[in-house]
Amino acid sequence: MATKPGLLTEWPWHRLGNFKYIVLAPWVVESVYSYVTKPEGERDLSNLLILPFLLWRWLHNQIWISLSRFQTARSKHRIVHKGIDFEQVDRESNWDDQIILNGTFLYMFSKFVPGSDHLPFWNTEGIVMNIFLHVGPVEFLYYWCHRALHHHYLYSRYHSHHHSSIVTEPITSVIHPFAEHLLYFVLFTIPMITNVMTRTNSIVAMACYETYIDFMNNLGHCNFEIVPNWLFRIFPPLKYLMYTPSFHSLHHTQFRTNYALFMPMYDYLYGTADKSSDSLYETSHKGNKVMPDVVHLTHPTTLHSIYHLRLGFAGFASRPYASKWYLWMIWPLTWVSMLLTWVFGSTFTVERNRLDKLKMQTWAIPRFTFQYLLSWQRATINGLIEKAILEADEGGVKVISLGLLNQGEELNRNGELYLQKHPKLKVKIVDGSSLAVAAVLNSIPQDTKQVLLRGNLTKTGYAVALALCQRDIQVMTVRRDEFEKMKLRFPAKLGSHLVLSSSYTCEVWLVGDGLREEEQRKAAKGTRFIPFSQFPPKRVRRDCVYDSTPAFVVPKALEDMHACENWLPRRVMSAWRVSGIVHGLEGWDVNECGDLLFDVEKVWSAALKHGFLPLSHA
Repeated sequence: MATKPGLLTEWPWHRLGNFKYIVLAPWVVESVYSYVTKPEGERDLSNLLILPFLLWRWLHNQIWISLSRFQTARSKHRIVHKGIDFEQVDRESNWDDQIILNGTFLYMFSKFVPGSDHLPFWNTEGIVMNIFLHVGPVEFLYYWCHRALHHHYLYSRYHSHHHSSIVTEPITSVIHPFAEHLLYFVLFTIPMITNVMTRTNSIVAMACYETYIDFMNNLGHCNFEIVPNWLFRIFPPLKYLMYTPSFHSLHHTQFRTNYALFMPMYDYLYGTADKSSDSLYETSHKGNKVMPDVVHLTHPTTLHSIYHLRLGFAGFASRPYASKWYLWMIWPLTWVSMLLTWVFGSTFTVERNRLDKLKMQTWAIPRFTFQYLLSWQRATINGLIEKAILEADEGGVKVISLGLLNQGEELNRNGELYLQKHPKLKVKIVDGSSLAVAAVLNSIPQDTKQVLLRGNLTKTGYAVALALCQRDIQVMTVRRDEFEKMKLRFPAKLGSHLVLSSSYTCEVWLVGDGLREEEQRKAAKGTRFIPFSQFPPKRVRRDCVYDSTPAFVVPKALEDMHACENWLPRRVMSAWRVSGIVHGLEGWDVNECGDLLFDVEKVWSAALKHGFLPLSHA
């Protein structure tokens, strides 16, 4: 929001929330109905194509969002080396409002303005006219309107909303108050109105011009340099006819320079071009590949979770993951993306963060949870993980933490497989079990005398059970095989603390993966379920308490975190991921994988020292 919101700041359909697309519904229905019911000679194809065109604009913007987030996470050609936060994501979540606005006007023009309906597919004269009208009136008028918007009166009431984003994303380009968008719409319709008046409009002219505007808007705000310098060597005047992301980024960092829409010639003509534009472009284009100190290796979970990653839908990724009904509408695309990653996929960078001087990245294995459960996929997955570890080792990464199923006992013996194959690895492999154990132990109520252990036992589960027995707390299990395994692994003197029971009435349950719904129904009212696994149990009982999986609220100093980690709340990380960060901060030159468990109290104290707050205590 602008610092002093002016008239017509709020969008008319703001209060409709996610139902705002209903604004377009009557126009779409009328368009389809008219095309289907009218005789062939009276059908208006140009009117029918408005909806597909709007969908193309949405897809075009989404492609830029994903591309920009991928490139800025890798950092090589990043321009502004700062991060964005959840506040910016929320502020920019209405980027599709301008598509609704433009769509409404397009339908209105087609319906009520003579010459705007039954457009031909192509008209060369109209396309050429659009080019000259944009270079002349549109660019010129925008330049002076933009300078006027930087006058303190208009800036505080309108344009400051756009400049709240110092570090830009592609969709930052369309984040303006409603009144400002009306001004831009008037400017951008100059070519279209002229085409209508001269009867030179066409479907291609309209679609190409709007696509050009979207492309250049996204290009200028993507925050990574993508324009090759050979273009300017071949045709030097292009410098005045096409801006670069570096050129426009200076407008967001310096504010009083580089006002141009897409063509910097007016900035050079009127003396407002930033003197560092060329040097910043050269620096950004050359790039500087920076390897992180710590890498967290994760993977998508469900098929729909691919849209939840930071590279997917910005608004969706900024909230804890939950399956949405509308994602089923793009199920074919979901399956296609899964097949493509299955056949051609390689590990990709998801996110980058920074805490003090520690640089962090999250990498993802292009495999979903169900694929980890297929025995014939294990060799391929291990190969992908191994390749990522070797790449991190070669790049000088200090610590790599294994998240979710990348550290499975059956898959790679909690990461020990890679140490055996590559004993000279310099990068330290951390499975994070010690901090997960500490988080579980510190979430158990102090007056607890006994706990019930359920679900599949893992390294973390065994370690928690052992620690509880050492604290004179009874650990109960209803399965004999689990009972016998724990007796074999635990010192004989602790055997009395292990209890084989058929009762489910214990008030505290420690649960891992595989907890069945029928077991939960046997729990007493008010039972507290505390997961020791990386995946949360399905919530069946409304009269019971379900704790989060082991996790920590990150310190405020941690930068560039604007996507939720799976199902966890904002600015919360899993204990396994935090463990790798703590190892990096402390400089511990040790591996934590296989059967090895790091000092639980030591890693817990270190996490607290660096400002990580247990989610159970938040």
